Amino acid sequence: MSTQILFIRHGETEWNRIKRIQGHIDIPLAASGVEQAQRLAQRLAHEVREGARLDAIYSSDLQRAQQTAQPIATALGLSLQLSDGLRERLYGAFQGHDSNEIAARFPDEYAQWQTRDPGFAPPDGESQRAFYQRVLHALEPIVAAHPGGRIACVAHGGVLDCVYRFARGRSLDVPRDYPLLNTSVNIVDMEKDRATVLSWGDVAHLDGASDDDNLRKTPTRIPESRR
Repeated sequence: MSTQILFIRHGETEWNRIKRIQGHIDIPLAASGVEQAQRLAQRLAHEVREGARLDAIYSSDLQRAQQTAQPIATALGLSLQLSDGLRERLYGAFQGHDSNEIAARFPDEYAQWQTRDPGFAPPDGESQRAFYQRVLHALEPIVAAHPGGRIACVAHGGVLDCVYRFARGRSLDVPRDYPLLNTSVNIVDMEKDRATVLSWGDVAHLDGASDDDNLRKTPTRIPESRR
């Protein structure tokens, strides 16, 4: 029996705007992100009043996710359940920097990162492969606890990326061609061994655009000696 999950990316932070990698650094929402979260809560509360179900809400324990999830939980009278397994990827030494700074400070590591090798881990960080497995393992008990249910999971762009790749059977080294938007609603039916994307990138509750989780600030040229 499948569990329907509304995967939601957290609201906008100041570091999202300048494409500075957050990872496990506990950055709060910007004022714009707080407003996005409030609009999202109003939307989901309206949908529940119109007959939609939402049985539970889970969140990454990082505050940008909690600040997005809590207005929903409050509006629906649900307890917010936290999971550190739903955290963003640990980027180690890359955290706190944008792509240009990483290229300058860690040229060899940056060049390897750009090859999209799933086994590459930044210094003191987590590989894409390890991150992917961590996210899927964190979701297993959540799915098992709500057979036939409908729940929300508020997390991060990287977490949503893992879910989409799992559902679509996409390799970890294939470039992304789908959005990961702030406070987007992404609906997926999940079972233990498979998942089906029902809708993706829905930001109908927002008046304007929602920022995509693009880690690159501007194109950066790699020196010939580092290629």
